[in-house]
Amino acid sequence: MLILRWRAMRVWMSFLTFSLVGLLAGCGGSGQQPVAQKAAPPPTIVFMTDFGTANDAVAICKAVMLGIAPDARIMDITHQVTPFSIEDAARFLAGVTPYYPSGTVFIVVVDPGVGTARKALIVKSKKGQYFVVPDNGLMTPVLDRDGLDGAHEITNTSWMIGDNVSSTFHGRDIFSPTAAHLAEGADWTQAGHAVTDLVRWTAPVATVDEKGATGQVIALDDPFGNLITDVQADDFKTKLGYAFGDKVTLKIGGKQYTLPFEKTFGALPVGQPLVYIDSRGRVAIAVNQGDASKKFGVTPPVPVFIPAKGK
Repeated sequence: MLILRWRAMRVWMSFLTFSLVGLLAGCGGSGQQPVAQKAAPPPTIVFMTDFGTANDAVAICKAVMLGIAPDARIMDITHQVTPFSIEDAARFLAGVTPYYPSGTVFIVVVDPGVGTARKALIVKSKKGQYFVVPDNGLMTPVLDRDGLDGAHEITNTSWMIGDNVSSTFHGRDIFSPTAAHLAEGADWTQAGHAVTDLVRWTAPVATVDEKGATGQVIALDDPFGNLITDVQADDFKTKLGYAFGDKVTLKIGGKQYTLPFEKTFGALPVGQPLVYIDSRGRVAIAVNQGDASKKFGVTPPVPVFIPAKGK
C-alpha cells in the first residue's frame, strides 16, 4: 500500500513539474518560440484610363510604375472609359474607392486637356487615399463624399520621368512616376506647391415634380448595353410612387415605351426589356440577356422622362 501511494505521489509531482516548465516557457522562459511577424502588404496602385487596350499605352505606364516601385501591386479599374468622358471617370472612381483602404494610390488618366494649362495634381482625401489626377473635376464625387484633406500640384521634375515631358502623354511622364513615388512612401507634399481651389464637375441630376422625373440616360453599363439614368431610386419609388411589378410608361429620346419594373433581369423571359434599380441606386433600363442600347437605338446622353405613377 505504501509503495502504491509513493508511486502515485511521484506521478503527481512529475505532472506539476511539467506544467510549471510549460508555464514558464509560455511566459517568456528559455523555451519561448519567436512569434512570426506578418509581412506588410505591398503598396497598391489602382489604375484607370480611357486609353483602351488596342495600343501599348497602358503597358508603358505600368512599366514606368514598376521601374520605380517594383513591389507595387497594380490593380486596374478599367481602361475602357468612354474617351474624354470626365463624367464616366468620376462615376467609376466614386464607385470603386469605398472598397480600398486608406493609403491606396489611385491614378486616373482621363485627360482631354492634356498639355494645356490644366494642373496635374496629387489629391488626398480625408479617408487617407491618394489620387494622381488631372485637375478637370473628376474628383468631385469622391471629395463630396469623403472630404478633401489637401492637394498639391505636381511641378517637381524629380517626381516625373525626366525633364523631357511629352505634351500629349502625361500618363507616362507625370502621373505614372508620381503614383509610383507615392506607393514607395515619398512625402507627397514635396511634389509641388499646395492647391486650394480644385476644378469641380457638376453631375447631371434629374428634376422631380408632381408630373414626374425629367433627366437623362447618362451612360451605358457596358458590355451589356443597359441604359443608366440620373433618376435616383428613392425619387422613383417615393416621389413617383412605383413598386415592383408596376408598368412604367416612359419616354427615352422622345419615344414612348411601356416597360415592367422588376427587381432583377431573370424576372422576365429572355429578350424582354425592363426597368430596374442598378447597384448604385439609379433607375436603369435593360433587356434580359440582351442589349437595351441597341434595342432602343440609344447612345448617351439622351433625355428621359418618367411620369409619376398614374399620370
